[in-house]
Amino acid sequence: MKKYILFVLYFLISLSLKAQKPNVVLIYTDDHRYTGIHALGGMQVKTPNIDALADEGVVFTKAYLMGAFTGATCMPSRAMLLSGRSLFQLEGKGYTLPKKHTTIGESFQAAGYHTHMVGKWHQDKKSLNRSFNSGGLVMGLGAYLVDHYRMPLWEWNKKSDYKAEDSFMIRYDKNDHQIRTAYNPKEVKGPISNDEDGPHTSEIFSDQAISFIENYHNEKPFFMYLAYHAPHDPRQSSKKYKKQYPIDKIELPPSYLSMHPFDNGHMNVRDEALAPWPRTETIAKEHLSDYYSIITHLDHQIGRVIEVLKETGRYENTIIVLAGDSGLAVGNHGLMGKQNIYDEDGIHVPFIISGGKIDAPKRLDALCYIHDIFPTICDLAGIDAPKSATGISLAKVINGEAKQIRDYTYHAYRQHQRAYRVGDYKLIEYVSAPDYSNNKGEFRAGSRVTQLFKLSEDPWEVNNLAALDTYQPIVEKMRIEMIEKSKSLGDTKKNTGERYDFWENYQINRNDNIE
Repeated sequence: MKKYILFVLYFLISLSLKAQKPNVVLIYTDDHRYTGIHALGGMQVKTPNIDALADEGVVFTKAYLMGAFTGATCMPSRAMLLSGRSLFQLEGKGYTLPKKHTTIGESFQAAGYHTHMVGKWHQDKKSLNRSFNSGGLVMGLGAYLVDHYRMPLWEWNKKSDYKAEDSFMIRYDKNDHQIRTAYNPKEVKGPISNDEDGPHTSEIFSDQAISFIENYHNEKPFFMYLAYHAPHDPRQSSKKYKKQYPIDKIELPPSYLSMHPFDNGHMNVRDEALAPWPRTETIAKEHLSDYYSIITHLDHQIGRVIEVLKETGRYENTIIVLAGDSGLAVGNHGLMGKQNIYDEDGIHVPFIISGGKIDAPKRLDALCYIHDIFPTICDLAGIDAPKSATGISLAKVINGEAKQIRDYTYHAYRQHQRAYRVGDYKLIEYVSAPDYSNNKGEFRAGSRVTQLFKLSEDPWEVNNLAALDTYQPIVEKMRIEMIEKSKSLGDTKKNTGERYDFWENYQINRNDNIE
């Protein structure tokens, strides 16, 4: 009888847990390419905690950033994640999230969740305040130092306007205790600090997330947005992590080049000035060593948060979503930044759904965008996504009801680059603007460059097929389709300015080069 009673109690408790709305932890990393996780790309980088999430959860192997109209690609990336809207449906370049674009935080609030935010915010302050019930420390609101150990921070406050003079930094005193010091805008911006001067941003944000989890006693389920600044440059980490990646042991990816073969339209952007030209093998290995080091440090900090979820008994009723906001070149194709639409260099991102509520680990090759994450999380949590979120939920793919939700992807970077991927192939077109301003009053056409890659055989985009006669029918067919998609997606010159200049310049340019 006793065993029967215990069985009934256990059964009822199990039913009760299943009936509860799950907690959701949405982890967003910065400049973290798909192959920046060992379990996904098999590269030298060590990410045991994220690997465990991948091994125990659902991995989408073909998740992409749609693109950006600014070199700060993390701004529109976050806007797409938080609003569930495509690149061409954002307000401007993605800084402002207007009230008519319901955020993921607002959606979970409406469903009875307590919403909490920690870390990097790249949107307007009003949308930050309305999206969350509470928050920890926040960065990115108008004061910035290029240094993970001296990052200006604010206390989240629903009524705050987050003025620069209200920010502070966390440093160590002579007794190694954390203290807050005022932000001085005259301080040198370069990465001049290390782990002896203060805690790393990844440590600060993990501490804040852990504190929230340990002290949360509300009956409501919680939604936490945990946005790390790592592995964004400067790629700083302690010697403990750096020594794991000796430069002479670093292996360069197949797409490494010392120079990019042509001007992609934005070669003078900030990120490309982080290393000298040419990108020698030594330079590329140095940057990869730093990149892997900060990722491994980040992985450890994420592991701390996961461990606390388990220690507090919340892990089994929690959905953990981890995604990156963009790719990063770090030497691929002779580039350093993410201002491009190559896969690993700019748009291919990790997307993992894990945690105790995911009981069927799998890897799925459904094409998807970052703005599909919002409606997907809503479906998994059993809440309604707002009508303003136009992304497509992947729930049916996860449940085995469908293999794909999209049959192509389309990508844009400023007025310079467009890409179209369908089936095995990816077409990239580049244009430079025509020149109307020469002294003789003559018109000078700009240039066009075409690339075609067969991704099923060439995932690192090394072998351009566009010059081969065999592939000309594919190039022409994909060009026609890409122009049609540009119109249906809204990538047309309906406004003035660089956002919609690509296709006008594409038609005007008289040169059609294949590089």
